[in-house]
Amino acid sequence: MILSVARRCAIAALVFGTITLAPLRAGAAEILVFAAASLKTALDEIAPAFEQETGHDVKVSFAASSVLARQIQLGAPADVYISANVNWMDVLEDEGLIQTASRVDLLGNRLVLIGGTEQPKIGQLEPGLALDQLLDGGYLAMALVDAVPAGIYGKAALQSLGLWQEVHMHVAQTDNVRAALALVATGSAPLGIVYRSDAQAEDRVHVVAEFSPDLHPPIIYPAAIVTSARPEAQAFLDHLQTKAAWVVFSKQGFALPGS
Repeated sequence: MILSVARRCAIAALVFGTITLAPLRAGAAEILVFAAASLKTALDEIAPAFEQETGHDVKVSFAASSVLARQIQLGAPADVYISANVNWMDVLEDEGLIQTASRVDLLGNRLVLIGGTEQPKIGQLEPGLALDQLLDGGYLAMALVDAVPAGIYGKAALQSLGLWQEVHMHVAQTDNVRAALALVATGSAPLGIVYRSDAQAEDRVHVVAEFSPDLHPPIIYPAAIVTSARPEAQAFLDHLQTKAAWVVFSKQGFALPGS
């Protein structure tokens, strides 16, 4: 049977399209990002935009910075690591597990005390605050205070205020800061200490008070490429530093490092 001219043109166009698209598919890569749990809302918006621009596929594993660092130490095939504090990045750098030249201080954040939407706001967090009374027999939700950055910052702030001894027996510790956020959001804990960006991501909580940055070490999110990363990892790290990504980070409550 002789094919019509229109049908032959359609087939030719299909074949040509397949040939021209093949290099794009072949050049696409999967990039595995290990990111602090507090980054979830922002990266859930940023990663798809990068995928659409580049054709690469981005997979993000969210957990506590400490957990992710230990997984990299054990050989997890991450390409990019974003920590919620400098210490865990320092550990990986000292062990030769990140590309030092790629390391960048990406973001900053603020620490806040949150409660349910009915919880009254406090003025300034000051020494002598009756925090145990505000808990009213409940627990203060915090990420692990000796391992997870948000918990470490929170403990340091409470110690600076002279409140740690008063409340440390009433702290409910969680694996990561988003789990602490969930305890307050569901009413399982009346108060919690999280990042400002976490509070903005959850409608069922509000900021009861902010901690002064002087009460704890600076909150800095360093990012770097893992030593064994795929070459395409640099493109994603570069994208995180673009104006488009910053608009998303800023909207979610993050700040520039040191601000």
